[in-house]
Amino acid sequence: MENNVILDKSKAFALRIIKLYKYLSENKKEYILSKQILRSGTSIGANAKEAANAQSKPDFYAKMYIAYKEANETEYWLELLHESGYIETKAFESMYSDCKELIKILASITKPARTKPLS
Repeated sequence: MENNVILDKSKAFALRIIKLYKYLSENKKEYILSKQILRSGTSIGANAKEAANAQSKPDFYAKMYIAYKEANETEYWLELLHESGYIETKAFESMYSDCKELIKILASITKPARTKPLS
């Protein structure tokens, strides 16, 4: 199977999010924000995977756009977790950078659907 950048990067990011969730719930005893970031951070890859098997071009773009929105939500949760002191700057910057990269990739993938009607 051919390498797919968005699938590879979103899966690697999801694995990091799972580790962050475990850290937050086990070490920091934080359960609310950690569940939110777990949901949105793993949803990016799940939706990208669904898009890879889309039935049509509009279906592909719809799934990728959901992944894009989930990446933006994850960015927000990372910011909150950092600004509230649950994650340290070094870990935040690394994960935030990966998240921003996913957002840029997904923005470029979904741009045709956002700028012109699909047929």
